Amino acid sequence: MKRIIAGAIAAVALTGTAQAQDEVNLQLKWVTQAQFAGYYVAQDQGFYEEENLDVTILPGGPDIAPPQVLAGGGADVMVDWMPSALSAREKGLPIVNIAQPFKSSGLMLTCWKDTGITGPEDFRGRTIGVWFFGNEYPFLSWMSQEGIPTDASDDGITVLKQGFNVDPLLQRQADCISVMTYNEYGQVLDAGVTEDELVTFKYEDQGVATLEDGLYVLEENLEDEAFRDKMVRFVRASMKGWKWAEENPEEAAMIVLDNDATGAQSEEHQVYMMGEIAKLTEGANGALDVADYERTVETLLAGGSDPVISAQPEGAYTLEITDEALN
Repeated sequence: MKRIIAGAIAAVALTGTAQAQDEVNLQLKWVTQAQFAGYYVAQDQGFYEEENLDVTILPGGPDIAPPQVLAGGGADVMVDWMPSALSAREKGLPIVNIAQPFKSSGLMLTCWKDTGITGPEDFRGRTIGVWFFGNEYPFLSWMSQEGIPTDASDDGITVLKQGFNVDPLLQRQADCISVMTYNEYGQVLDAGVTEDELVTFKYEDQGVATLEDGLYVLEENLEDEAFRDKMVRFVRASMKGWKWAEENPEEAAMIVLDNDATGAQSEEHQVYMMGEIAKLTEGANGALDVADYERTVETLLAGGSDPVISAQPEGAYTLEITDEALN
């Protein structure tokens, strides 16, 4: 009889442990790649499990809009750029930044040097490739600040809706294209183009950098204490994953490759990407730097007659999750 009771108690204990693993669905901004290494590392190294979390990482893609997934209940938390998130918030989707693993921006414009382009003023009369689906906001804000129209006029820019590749530059369909330091710029070089043939404009260097790859949730969910606690544990484990990835870039790239169900990623490119990503997360502990937030907002507001956002956001971020997660 004692054995039966002991067995029953053990079974209850095991069941309780299983139930303690809270489920979290994370929607990525793009496909499985080293841009999201910290989350895959946290999963692989057991950091989520240590926090009693069962995390499902949902890859993104060209047909997936993270804010829509979040709004529809398909994810608890998403990775997105702040311009996209603030624009969505102003349009009525109440999303809130709870953590900011990326400190710096990796966004650039890369142009053929033989076009004679040496600065933004030379963009006039040119065709420039720009990503859309929320990724266009930093570029449009930058051009507004420069006073350069994007209406294909003689004195303005012809905006080419760029696919998520570098073909428009290689095929001379555009004078400049959008690239990330950690991805498409490397693809251009891999295609046989040398750095001497290019001129690049980093958004960071132009003073128009906006925050990228933050973690966002629905505002209403933060009213639930259990959800808040779950996010504290998720952020803590995720940042542990990011710091591990910074310190072990090649191993982190291998973990990403192990999670790439498409088989589309190469070892060489993922190792390169992880090295560049580490430069963007360096110095970040996950807490949003309010000065970086304010710079992003100022950049987005400075759009003349067509700003990305029209008013100073309220309640667009909280430091409470990282305050508890990191202390």
